[in-house]
Amino acid sequence: MKASVKGQKVIHPLKPIFNKDSEVLILGSFPSVVSRNRNMYYANPTNRFWKVMEMMFSMQIENREQFCLQQHLALWDVIHSCTIHGSSDSSIQDVVVNDIASIVKNTKIKAIFTTGTKATKLYEKYIHLDIPHYALPSTSSANAKMHIEELVLHYQKIKEIL
Repeated sequence: MKASVKGQKVIHPLKPIFNKDSEVLILGSFPSVVSRNRNMYYANPTNRFWKVMEMMFSMQIENREQFCLQQHLALWDVIHSCTIHGSSDSSIQDVVVNDIASIVKNTKIKAIFTTGTKATKLYEKYIHLDIPHYALPSTSSANAKMHIEELVLHYQKIKEIL
């Protein structure tokens, strides 16, 4: 029998990316170990989020934060703090959510997108805003069964709203 591995309590270390002109908010669950260490959302090279954005917007992204602001995208995560083992969404417990309403209130956000099952479930459980919400598939390598072209098709909804 496998011994259970205890996670550690972690507070979200990344600031949200947004400005007053942001129109779409993209929420993940919680930053991976790589993202926390590199101080950037979706920083793991095996995560396809930035590749999907490049394909969708037909451009190479040099500065990720600048790209988001220029395209009127806001990035953050549903979770403010939690107990987590490594980067495993399935290990997440003791969730405290971020104040998503504060970003919506101070921007032009007209839709919220969640990336992946965990982010979607937590958003639907804890966040109650009168704004359209769309669930997107995860761009993580853990969702390798979904090809990048399929991901781009799903994520196109972001551009439709912009």
